[in-house]
Amino acid sequence: MSRRNKIVLVLMLLVGIGIFAYSLRNVKLSSLVHDIQTLRWEWLLVALACIIIYLLIEAVIVQLFMSERDDDFTFKDAIRVPLVEQLFNGLTPFSTGGQPAQLIAMMQSGVEAGQASSVLLMKFVIFQSMIVINFLISLVIGFHFIAEKLQALSLLVVFGFLFHLAVVVGLLMIMYWNGMTKKLVNLLIKPVKWCGSKDKYESIKSNLDEKIDSFYKESLKMKQEGFKLVKVAIMTLIQLLFYYLIPYFIMLALGVSHVNVIMVTSLHVLIVMIISLFPIPGGSGGAEYSFSVLFSSFISVNSKLVLAMLLWRLLTYYFGMFAGMFALAFEPKKRKKKCGWEKTNSRL
Repeated sequence: MSRRNKIVLVLMLLVGIGIFAYSLRNVKLSSLVHDIQTLRWEWLLVALACIIIYLLIEAVIVQLFMSERDDDFTFKDAIRVPLVEQLFNGLTPFSTGGQPAQLIAMMQSGVEAGQASSVLLMKFVIFQSMIVINFLISLVIGFHFIAEKLQALSLLVVFGFLFHLAVVVGLLMIMYWNGMTKKLVNLLIKPVKWCGSKDKYESIKSNLDEKIDSFYKESLKMKQEGFKLVKVAIMTLIQLLFYYLIPYFIMLALGVSHVNVIMVTSLHVLIVMIISLFPIPGGSGGAEYSFSVLFSSFISVNSKLVLAMLLWRLLTYYFGMFAGMFALAFEPKKRKKKCGWEKTNSRL
């Protein structure tokens, strides 16, 4: 990792500790210790297994896409990709660092940049589409609950949905209406020409046109792998289900057994949507607040609610980051490829 990323990592750990300490301000330490001692560890292990399976399925998806492109790309190479993604998603606002980090990780394993970009593009399109599908289902089940609890959160849920929907619609427009999409994008950046220099406008326009054309060319390859895309879409739905079930198993570990698994899972989908709008890495602050507000109806004891929030963040945020650090510590085996992975190694 670069020095900057190390500093951000330390800052996010300090922020997490600060948020947890603030949450404990009205909690007796003896109550928290008692809750930890009475944890049902078998359910906590199930929650841990959920996040591990989530990461393993993503690795299987990466290897599935690479199976016909590179026979030398092993599962060990594949598992490193989602782990590195988790680390850099957690270190950057809006999780923007995950995609380029995955690209570099694959290039370090000897995959050509073009092939890696194609695989990551297909994975990204499917993942975003499945998030939107999951959200629509959860919206029907749990939105009224959020609206009753806190109106501000319901607005964030709607904005989060519109954001992810816009991403999917934008990607589909590039795939099927490339020319019209370029005209629309060029129209949207017109204010740059009015407010700035003409050279800056032309530079941005040229760069965006190049990226749109590149995406369109990659999308043509996607359309030739229809059956594989359907298979990956089903796997992604299963992958997300394991992730969304984590709070339910945490509640069972805390002895909260009177909860509806469908409602809890749906609320977690909506929380993830809310987190995506917070510009702070990992949605820190907003994530903990959303969890506390929504799940306080299921967990009435304050000490248990704080412990549930801590366990949830450890599994869904910090576990992936530390696993990503572990993955970075083990460099992939050098293979004779054209991309020169040694040069990309220093970028992570």
